[in-house]
Amino acid sequence: MFSKSRIHEKAPKAEPARAPEPVQSAAGRSPVEFGAGSAPSFGAATKPKPAASVLASDLTVTGNLRTTGDIVIEGVVDGDIRAHLLTVGESATIRGEIVADDIVINGRVIGRVRGLKVRLTSTARVEGDIIHKTIAIESGAHFEGSVQRQDDPLGESSVNKGAAKSPMPGGKQPQGMPGGGDPAAAQRSASAAPAAAAASSKAPAKQAD
Repeated sequence: MFSKSRIHEKAPKAEPARAPEPVQSAAGRSPVEFGAGSAPSFGAATKPKPAASVLASDLTVTGNLRTTGDIVIEGVVDGDIRAHLLTVGESATIRGEIVADDIVINGRVIGRVRGLKVRLTSTARVEGDIIHKTIAIESGAHFEGSVQRQDDPLGESSVNKGAAKSPMPGGKQPQGMPGGGDPAAAQRSASAAPAAAAASSKAPAKQAD
């Protein structure tokens, strides 16, 4: 006995490959699809804050410095400084105006200080006027000048107000000028002096008995 040949029998049809089903999240949300060459996005990345610029103690700068960030001064600066946060180190010396939102002074400043928040530590030495919104002065700090509070110490109006001449201590007037330092009074005194001299020259001389 011989079995029939299977040469002409049709092979069974292969089932078509199924596409992988999208993975559903546990909360039942729609699946996350990634395009070709794209990476998953997990929200906008926060930009790191840049580190503060540091002027070392062995550096001397002649000229103005301006930055929108933070700066730490340990050396010597002959010029004005404008920044967001300004820290004056104990070994630092600044000869010029400093303007910043926050100012911390540990060293020496010769010039005007303008800031929203100003802090003088126990090692601070300031020779100049301070225009501020809030101020803190620690015990031991050395300060020579005037202190003025303003709502906007960084504005140009504060410069004009700070430049106004303040009265001398004890209500004294400057010496050496007629009228106690009043220009109008000095002018009146100067104009009255020739008239007084002319009147004295016209008066008859008194004869001696």
